[in-house]
Amino acid sequence: MSLKNLFGNIGPGPLVAAAFIGPGTVTVCTLAGANFGFSLIWAVVLSVLATVVLQEISGRIGIITGTDLSTLIRNQKDKPFFRIAGMVLVLIAIVLGNAAYEAGNISGANLGLSFYWNAPALDLGSSELQLGNFLLGTLAFVLLWLGSYKMLERILVALVILMSFAFLTTAALTKPDWSRLLAGFVPSWNEAEIPTLVALIGTTVVPYNLFLYASLVNKQWKDDSDLVHMRRDISISVILGGLVSMAILIVGAANTSAEITSAIDVSKGLESVFGSFAGYLMGFGLLAAGMTSAMTAPLAAAFVVCGILGWDTDVKSKGMRFSMGAIVCLGLVFSSLGIKPVQLITLAQLANGILLPVISAWIIWIAAQQSLLGSYRNKPLATALASAIWLVTLVLGIKSVGAVFGWF
Repeated sequence: MSLKNLFGNIGPGPLVAAAFIGPGTVTVCTLAGANFGFSLIWAVVLSVLATVVLQEISGRIGIITGTDLSTLIRNQKDKPFFRIAGMVLVLIAIVLGNAAYEAGNISGANLGLSFYWNAPALDLGSSELQLGNFLLGTLAFVLLWLGSYKMLERILVALVILMSFAFLTTAALTKPDWSRLLAGFVPSWNEAEIPTLVALIGTTVVPYNLFLYASLVNKQWKDDSDLVHMRRDISISVILGGLVSMAILIVGAANTSAEITSAIDVSKGLESVFGSFAGYLMGFGLLAAGMTSAMTAPLAAAFVVCGILGWDTDVKSKGMRFSMGAIVCLGLVFSSLGIKPVQLITLAQLANGILLPVISAWIIWIAAQQSLLGSYRNKPLATALASAIWLVTLVLGIKSVGAVFGWF
């Protein structure tokens, strides 16, 4: 197969990679490397496998049924309890969650920008305006408001490619010990690594990406013969995202900082390895990671809102623009004024902790139904694999809920 054919059929998969490689992933992978070296690389591999399996199911449902997951939930009229409960849970988890974390995406992008330009804080009397956050959040808002789907896709794919280059190059320049690196692919853990292990998987297997991909494949492919393109698209994209996560972990393992609280600390710790060049690469990678997530999070939330409420899901429709704008504006306010939406984040964490295993179980059940997917339904072996992955999502969900109530 030629490279032209390989990349000519790449669809919305890179947007999934763009969504899960945000500031949170950068932070978690950096800390995993700094605290435990290469020993948790296998967890990144597991998270990639789980994500590919679940996203493939999501994409297959989108193509074969010709609709998105939100609309499928809304159309479950023969199951009124599941329909209402599902609609409410999805709206709370996705909308509030993405609004809360949008502030982190914008702030993470600004942290990357600070490697090149330290934006000032403007005194507004009783509060301060973080100019960098405000400018980057406004840029995300404008691109989402004005852009067609294809334009947004091109921008995000370009950012993903550049971000990947930045992190992979930084990792290569650290010249890791390959024998220790390869040993990290062998599963092993101790009690101290478990919270980081859960966090590594949790930043990759993201509930809203399941909704995002099912919605976007309909804009790229319409026929069951396109399933092969969809599978190639999501596999290449998620594997690339996994390689970037590994690269960030490798960079974290190479740092010499006594304490790490941000990517800036990592870059300072790498200066002894290859000078100030580390800062510029890490800065761009973090800037791109923040911006890609700052654009995909509102986009995913808007698809969910419009699907649940039965509104038009065209990117330029009033419903999509209103929903995307609301998510970005909330993130913009929180990040620009330094407001920490603790209660909102806590509620979002609780809702997402419940949503991930519930939605995962539901799409696995859908994928096994001949009445919906016909010959493209999951066979018993595929269902068994997906069910094993569901157990992982259940652990993640319990961990998220437990964190809210202080159980762990």
